[in-house]
Amino acid sequence: MKQGDLVIRKSYGGDMLFRIAAFAGREAVLRGMEYRLLADAPVADLQTVRNPDELGQTKQVRIQANESLRRLREELIRQTERAGASPVTSERNQSYFELPGKVLHVDGDANYLKKSMQVYGQLRVPAEGIHCHESQMPELLLRLLPQVRPDIVVITGHDGVLKQREGWQHLGNYKNSLNFVHAVHVAREYERNRDSLVVIAGACQSHFEALLYAGANFASSPGRIMIHALDPVYVAVRTAFTSFRETINMSDVISHTISGMEGVGGIETMGRYRVGIPNLKKSPQNVNIV
Repeated sequence: MKQGDLVIRKSYGGDMLFRIAAFAGREAVLRGMEYRLLADAPVADLQTVRNPDELGQTKQVRIQANESLRRLREELIRQTERAGASPVTSERNQSYFELPGKVLHVDGDANYLKKSMQVYGQLRVPAEGIHCHESQMPELLLRLLPQVRPDIVVITGHDGVLKQREGWQHLGNYKNSLNFVHAVHVAREYERNRDSLVVIAGACQSHFEALLYAGANFASSPGRIMIHALDPVYVAVRTAFTSFRETINMSDVISHTISGMEGVGGIETMGRYRVGIPNLKKSPQNVNIV
């Protein structure tokens, strides 16, 4: 058994697929493959998995993720059709162009970041993605926010409640919630208006209340459950394509996530999508100024 191997935990009935991130003596540090969970387990409790698709739960989660993505695409089509039919763009049958909200996605997992950027690309969301350890996120955002100037910032990676400690209210009982809280504070120092900069923060079992009080618009996890790797992305995409004149339909957005209301929650927030006229593709591309 070595770093990078796919494994399950025998004591948990093989309920979740992990990748070994590191070893610490007889313990292994594990990162969830489908869920944003950071865990540790005795090496003796681990079993190597050679074919992940043979695990029923892993296969089911992927099916759910694909279905959520399909529903999200359909909803985005409806949203943009409504925007295109608005009075300002339908007058004289003028065509329009779209300006979805721009995303800055900071992720503690390089593989999840890659998957997330693929989804943004598929759904035409302008996005920049950065991978760094959760502890480095506050410092990184301090530098990146003025450079990127996003409409939406996603702060995510891995988290989890420390098994040997009791109580959900103390931030010290979480593996990375305090790092996420510090990162949210930096985002709110940069932009205090929650409608000007939408902040989506957290991972599996994160301290939901602390993240909201720190200034996040959406956060995980109200029920301290596992959230799917792409749940923060779904929320970001819907935010990017909801009109700046409309409040994001929180119940509808969260219904598109894998984890649902127990996994993601938030507060009333305006969207970040705009349309403009005329269609830039039909405008003169080359202008000579004498």
